[in-house]
Amino acid sequence: MKILIVDDEAPARDRLRQLIDDSGGHEISGEAAHGQQALEMAAKVTPDVVLLDIRMPGMDGIETAHHLHKFESAPAIIFTTAYDEYAIDAFEANAIGYVLKPVRRERLDRALLQAARLTSAALFEVGRQSGISEQRQHVCVRVQGELKLIPIKDVLYFIADQKYVSVVHTNGRDLIDDALIALEEEFADRFVRIHRGALVAVKAVNSLKKDEEGRTQVMLRTSYDDDLIVSRRHVADVKRRLKKG
Repeated sequence: MKILIVDDEAPARDRLRQLIDDSGGHEISGEAAHGQQALEMAAKVTPDVVLLDIRMPGMDGIETAHHLHKFESAPAIIFTTAYDEYAIDAFEANAIGYVLKPVRRERLDRALLQAARLTSAALFEVGRQSGISEQRQHVCVRVQGELKLIPIKDVLYFIADQKYVSVVHTNGRDLIDDALIALEEEFADRFVRIHRGALVAVKAVNSLKKDEEGRTQVMLRTSYDDDLIVSRRHVADVKRRLKKG
């Protein structure tokens, strides 16, 4: 198997490399020191397995795994972690592979044999149960074969676009594979649904106004391309969320 090692600490990467070299039968396709580097490298080398540290500065391991899951050839994930009771309980409850630090060769060999590709549902549940990463800080898109990370703080709204969802952000517009209902659940504290096909960032809203037809329209703090009309059934909730901030 081709294995990508991801850890922000060089000694930990060295330890994993040595264990894999000693066991034989596997190829180390690369190393990464943080989540974004891991995604960029995985896109180039298409590993079979990613050994992924959980606690990393910036993008943590759970969020990195979410984005890896979106790859066309998604790798299997094995998390590496120092002892964390809640994380381990969550991994075991969701049948997700992990090894404890300091990593032992026998445990790593077993984890590699059992490595499996993860589902989004399992990753969300692990984040919720462990408290490590309850929501992503980015959404991930592929543009002409290149990986693009869009910070959630830069997103103005998500809007249904036929069978995909468009993410409209401060630097443009991109198509993503995420379902609108899953985005609503994950980012309920930051976004409000204005109709069945759109979620708007609360902080991006400047005001509400009536259009010529008497419909309630969302006015953002910046320009946008879509008519963001609030459906009647959502008007009260939108006003409540905006008032609450």
